[in-house]
Amino acid sequence: MAPSATSLVCLGAIAGAHGIKGLVRLKSFTARAQDIAAYGPLQDAQGARRFELALAGSSRGALIARINGVDDRNAAERLKGEKLYVARDRLPPTAAGEFYHADLIGLTAALQDGTALGRIAAVHDFGGGPNLEIERDKGDSVMVPFTASVVPVVDIAAGRVVVVPPIGLLEAAEPQLKEKKR
Repeated sequence: MAPSATSLVCLGAIAGAHGIKGLVRLKSFTARAQDIAAYGPLQDAQGARRFELALAGSSRGALIARINGVDDRNAAERLKGEKLYVARDRLPPTAAGEFYHADLIGLTAALQDGTALGRIAAVHDFGGGPNLEIERDKGDSVMVPFTASVVPVVDIAAGRVVVVPPIGLLEAAEPQLKEKKR
């Protein structure tokens, strides 16, 4: 039986083909990029496919890897966008005050005064640092920078984070919500 989605951690994604012999470009989400290959075979989100990686180098900020069974460019191109997961229990334990981004998904987000804001739906990094996508209890999602000043409390054991939104962040979302309801 495949592990449940909640027991999986996304370590990277296939960014595309590299060359004509089946190599792929990888975007690694691990602290050290090359560690993506350190946890043994990876899998897709459903556990239906396994990917055995052999790193072959790097190019323009991406790792280059061979995947067992992928022998030509066409096969490599078909994998573009595939996310690569590992079972959570294969990762090293976190130290006090540390956590994996996957541990944040589903946590309750509240303001400093205790007002409920919503739940963390995802952690995104578009190049400027991580952001938390919070599904609000009322209305659309809001993105907040995942910095110590905006999210000063992360309490995995209690299942919550405290958010101190930058001035105007939540208020800016309100007019958009009202317009959508019309």
